[in-house]
Amino acid sequence: MLTRRSTLALGLGAAAVTLIPLKASAGLSEVDKAIADFTGGASFTDEGVTVIAPEIAENGENVPVEVDAPGAVAIMLLAPGNPTPRVIDARFGPASGATRLSSRVRLGETQEVTAFAKMSDGSFKRGKTEVRVTIGGCGG
Repeated sequence: MLTRRSTLALGLGAAAVTLIPLKASAGLSEVDKAIADFTGGASFTDEGVTVIAPEIAENGENVPVEVDAPGAVAIMLLAPGNPTPRVIDARFGPASGATRLSSRVRLGETQEVTAFAKMSDGSFKRGKTEVRVTIGGCGG
């Protein structure tokens, strides 16, 4: 039999569960969707893209990342451990001097930062590097 006291306890328990912070990382399906969206489902090779980032980031709020992909027309940078894994999308036109990008990104946790590049011939290439984060930069 449900008493007023047990109903109140159940209600408070349900409220407490909704207030527990959930881990802020993207599921594989979101990362896979971003890759499929960028590549159109095409295969890619693990060569021709260089990702440069510090091996250890003291603070995930401000991590320098460089991507070099000679001959690319577009670059997508992914950080799968972030709440929003698709961090950067860059397009390069015919007047672009170099197909290289440099930025600072937030990383929520230790993770493999991955760059995909669409080459001028329509092929796709990938490069990646692991960054160990001591203090996460995406809240949580």
